[in-house]
Amino acid sequence: MSKIPSILVGVAGEYFVAAELSRRGYIASISMRNTRGIDILATNEEATRSVTIQCKANQDGGSKWILNKKAEDYTPNNHFYVFVALRTPEDRPRYHVVPAADVAEYTKRTHESYLNRGAKDSLMRNFSDKDGKYLDRWDLLGLGL
Repeated sequence: MSKIPSILVGVAGEYFVAAELSRRGYIASISMRNTRGIDILATNEEATRSVTIQCKANQDGGSKWILNKKAEDYTPNNHFYVFVALRTPEDRPRYHVVPAADVAEYTKRTHESYLNRGAKDSLMRNFSDKDGKYLDRWDLLGLGL
């Protein structure tokens, strides 16, 4: 697959997540570009539960995504990350649905380990789900169905 600009990878990730939420019977609204940290507002059909979602996409189909330092401290219980692994245009993306608190814990722990190995500090953080713990865990959103 040819490399596409990262801005388009991000946009594709958001639309894929919104489509997947809709396919599962939820109401998904993509936010305006100036809404910091929230890409999608998702609600169940009865409007009894809403969650905010930040999407992160990669185009290599792997299970690693880049975040910034803010991910270490943002832990509202109704906020989630959906990490999207885009693959070839013929293949469906893979979705890793992760509570913000789990992302914060992971990024903080792995960055501390990185620094303890003598690496230079940076604002970049990584999240990885190599074991697939969060793969297709849409149930964690708590929207029911």
